[in-house]
Parts: sequence; C-alpha cells; structure tokens
Amino acid sequence: MERGTMAFERGSMLRGVAAGVLALSVLGVAACSSNKPPKTFTSQSEEPGFQPFGLFKKSPKAATSEGSIGVNGFLWRASLDTLAFMPLASADPYGGVIVTDWYINPEKPDERFKATVYILDTRLRADGLNVTIFKQAKDASGAWVDTAASDQTATDIENAILTRARQLRLSNIRN
Repeated sequence: MERGTMAFERGSMLRGVAAGVLALSVLGVAACSSNKPPKTFTSQSEEPGFQPFGLFKKSPKAATSEGSIGVNGFLWRASLDTLAFMPLASADPYGGVIVTDWYINPEKPDERFKATVYILDTRLRADGLNVTIFKQAKDASGAWVDTAASDQTATDIENAILTRARQLRLSNIRN
C-alpha cells in the first residue's frame, strides 16, 4: 500500500512541476509580445568591419529617412534613363541592382544583349558603378548561343550612366 501511495504522490508532483513550467513558458512568450511595428532598416552601415551594437563608431552618421533608397539616387535614375531602351526585368533600389531583359536591335536581328547594373555606393563616384553586358547570337540552326561581349560596350554604358548622373546632379543643384 505504501508503494502505490508513493507512486501516486510522485506523479502528482511531476504534474505540478510540468504545469508550473508550462505557466512560466506562456508568461515568457506573452512578455515578448509588443504593439509596436517591427523595425525596418533602409541601408547598411558604411563603416567597415563588424559593428554589433555600434559601440565603436568613428563618427556619427546622418540618419536616413524611411523610404529612401540605399544607393546613390543620381546613379539610380541615370541607370534607368540610360537603359530605358531595353526592357526591364527587375530593379532593386535597396540593393542597387538593375537587370534588363534581352534586347534585340532591329538593325541586327541575329544578336541580342542583356545588361546588369550594380550600384555599389551611396556616393556619386565612378567606382560606385559596375555594368555587365551579356551577348547572344543566333547560330546556323537559329538557336541563341552565348558570345563574348566587347569590354568597350560595358565601359561605354558606364560612361553614359555617369555622364547622365552628373547632369542630374547639376540640374538638381541649380534648382
């Protein structure tokens, strides 16, 4: 009889502990809730290295306003303006990537081009821009085959984007 009573008490004790742990877990999860909207981050820090809490900042940076893009606005607009003749496949203003779809020049229907523009900086600088051009040509069977695009083509498009960005910046300063 004592053995049965002892097992019953041990079971009651374990149930009580389990109920207590469950109650504390529910309270812990409820304490984590909030009515505040989640924080959104519009851009990454420009400072090099790992900065977990910003404790080692060299100088205070100006806060970016919500809704701003994470790249140089003049380079972004100039890239869209320069590549306006090509169909747009995707554009990510926060990551600074513009990808066009294939463009076929009506004068040369046997070749087509595709461009990818990477805006790498928030400043208007020549090294803050990278353009990659892809080229395909039709072979004898009529299938598209990858061919090498001229490096000069990518350089010419980069220069056209930079020229347009400078024009946009100057027109913005005068206004």
